[in-house]
Amino acid sequence: MRRNFKSRLVKARARRSAFTLMEVLLVLAILVILGGMVGVMYQNVQGNANKRAAKAQIDLLVNAVKLYQLSAQSLPGSLDDLMVNPGMDDAVWGGPYIEKKPVDPWGNTYNFSTDSGKAVISSNGPDKQANTGDDITSG
Repeated sequence: MRRNFKSRLVKARARRSAFTLMEVLLVLAILVILGGMVGVMYQNVQGNANKRAAKAQIDLLVNAVKLYQLSAQSLPGSLDDLMVNPGMDDAVWGGPYIEKKPVDPWGNTYNFSTDSGKAVISSNGPDKQANTGDDITSG
């Protein structure tokens, strides 16, 4: 009797040693769902990191403009004036204030303008279009 039970147990285990197609498909479906969730979360994290990086670069450019303004007693005409003397006496210019013109995390140059005697530096943001809701602006 004991031997018969043991042989049935061995046979039952042998039959159950492989996964069914349904179990494999279920596991694959779960992995696809988890992969999709991770992908969406990564995009959100990357997007936020790019926005923070653009804001940090804008803050650095604003500080360079302030240093230029302290030395030259005027705002620069463009961001290029922070790298290359625009024709002033070198002692007055006091630059260069930045080594190269930075690009935002989306590969575009920063926009520079003046408004009421104040420098305004902005990035067009992820959509690369000016004057839209995703623009990142100084101040």
